[in-house]
Amino acid sequence: MITREQALAFAHDWVEAWNAHDLSRVLEHYEEDFEMSSPVMIQLGESETGTLKGKDKVGAYWKNAMVKYPDLHFKLIEVLSSVNSIVIYYHTINNKLSAEFFMFNEKGKVYKAIGHYN
Repeated sequence: MITREQALAFAHDWVEAWNAHDLSRVLEHYEEDFEMSSPVMIQLGESETGTLKGKDKVGAYWKNAMVKYPDLHFKLIEVLSSVNSIVIYYHTINNKLSAEFFMFNEKGKVYKAIGHYN
């Protein structure tokens, strides 16, 4: 079970890493072969299916996003937790609402993440 405190600690560190545009720090939260899905991948031409797998592929996608959006800044709204997952609800580029769903393994690393946007 992921406690409220664990979920908040993860969310704050994740948001801070993104806001610092520190890709290495962002990627520390994930397993080497994690899977990320997002409709933005399709919009930016990064993936026809909206899914990428592995730190190398997702990291390259995120690096491009950080370059494309140099003013990228997240503002945490809320964090929800479950047994082995959390959802981070936040404002992103142009104050749009976003929710990111994270599945954690037994080592506390994310093995699957799904981005949701309005």
